[in-house]
Amino acid sequence: MVLAELGGSISRALQQMSNATIIDEKVLNECLNEITRALLQADVQFKLVRDMTTNIKKIVNLDDLAAGHNKRRIIQQAVFNELCKILDPGKPSFTPKKGKPSIVMFVGLQGSGKTTTCTKYAYYHQKKGWKPALVCADTFRAGAFDQLKQNATKAKIPFYGSYTESDPVKIAVDGVETFKKENCDLIIVDTSGRHKQEAALFEEMRQVAEATKPDLVIFVMDSSIGQAAFDQAQAFKQSVAVGAVIVTKMDGHAKGGGALSAVAATKSPVIFIGTGEHMDEFDVFDVKPFVSRLLGMGDWSGFMDKIHEVVPMDQQPELLQKLSEGHFTLRIMYEQFQNILKMGPIGQVFSMLPGFSAELMPKGQLDTSNPKLMTDSRIMRIARGSGHQVHEVMDMMEEYKRLAKMWSKMKGLKIPKKGEMSALSRNMNAQHMSKVLPPQMLKQIGGMGGLQNLMKQMGSAKDMMGGMGGMFGGGDK
Repeated sequence: MVLAELGGSISRALQQMSNATIIDEKVLNECLNEITRALLQADVQFKLVRDMTTNIKKIVNLDDLAAGHNKRRIIQQAVFNELCKILDPGKPSFTPKKGKPSIVMFVGLQGSGKTTTCTKYAYYHQKKGWKPALVCADTFRAGAFDQLKQNATKAKIPFYGSYTESDPVKIAVDGVETFKKENCDLIIVDTSGRHKQEAALFEEMRQVAEATKPDLVIFVMDSSIGQAAFDQAQAFKQSVAVGAVIVTKMDGHAKGGGALSAVAATKSPVIFIGTGEHMDEFDVFDVKPFVSRLLGMGDWSGFMDKIHEVVPMDQQPELLQKLSEGHFTLRIMYEQFQNILKMGPIGQVFSMLPGFSAELMPKGQLDTSNPKLMTDSRIMRIARGSGHQVHEVMDMMEEYKRLAKMWSKMKGLKIPKKGEMSALSRNMNAQHMSKVLPPQMLKQIGGMGGLQNLMKQMGSAKDMMGGMGGMFGGGDK
């Protein structure tokens, strides 16, 4: 995942600082040097990095802090806030309103995934009740209209374009007028991709903007662009009034620091991120939860939103009872894995849980001894019948053993009655959880004290346990 390596590096720097016996000027400088190195290696612009470290040093004045202050917490909070400042220009972007026609113009570099992103943006709003339409004003790239037409047809979104007209301004104006007459309330204009050096194409972009008078101009940027991101984004900002940014290809392995630089250059907020090629792999961007996940601090609200999206609330009510008795079968494991897979890429889901990071994810180094409940011949039959390797069946059984052991330790957990789901958080106390969590994860959370604070957060989330109940078969009816 893009920026995952950056997040891991910053988290390690903060962890090393936290492990120090005394937080002094030397420890603080070492921590900031590591963070600076990580940001520069991730292609974040030098000036942004320099300003960030300067601001942190101003905020964290060790000489002025009284003995009772938690210096570790203050430093961590300062890093968090400064990263948020880079990604948040402090002003919201234009928000379209249902029933009132809004024109949104997309601009971006060639190969940034702009045309696909136009359709994703339209599809997202269509699901929310808008009536979107797409206009292809890209006459520069061969096949642009065909691509938009194919995407729009697949998403069942009306579109406009021309194989014969070569003037992008005329196409844009005609398309906008057509869809205004059809009472579309979100008209999206796709323009030609271009580079900073192409003056003619930038002039064309300005002409399209003047003719259509868009309510919002969205700059689409490939997360892998690197150090060139700042200059390219600034060139767009100088030509048209960029009001928002969408970062694409966030599911790749690029460094991704250019995305941070683009926000600073345009002084416009990121509103969505593209996380894959499919139409629904398009997520609303929220600065604080994003930075929180990046630093391994989790995102409880995002996690619960995911659960509510994919898990039906009317799943078998007896399941929670079985789990509370320590019963955990392969069927239960299968059903819950299916629920988890619906939530998206597993790394993305687990990054929403405090304490989780790439370093803590299982590396597959499982005990390869045969589980007692299956003979070698039965394992081989299952492997042949399912079309998998023998070691894959054995790994699956080892995972089942691990989960069954975990749930056996939760035996005796009281089952909340209807309307009392918050009782689950009270009964699932820190002592229970400390036996289940890996030692390294428990340490990163902050030991038993940190775990107890985490459990309090879980208990205070009003709808959290209702969602968890649905995941494990309970929940209010």
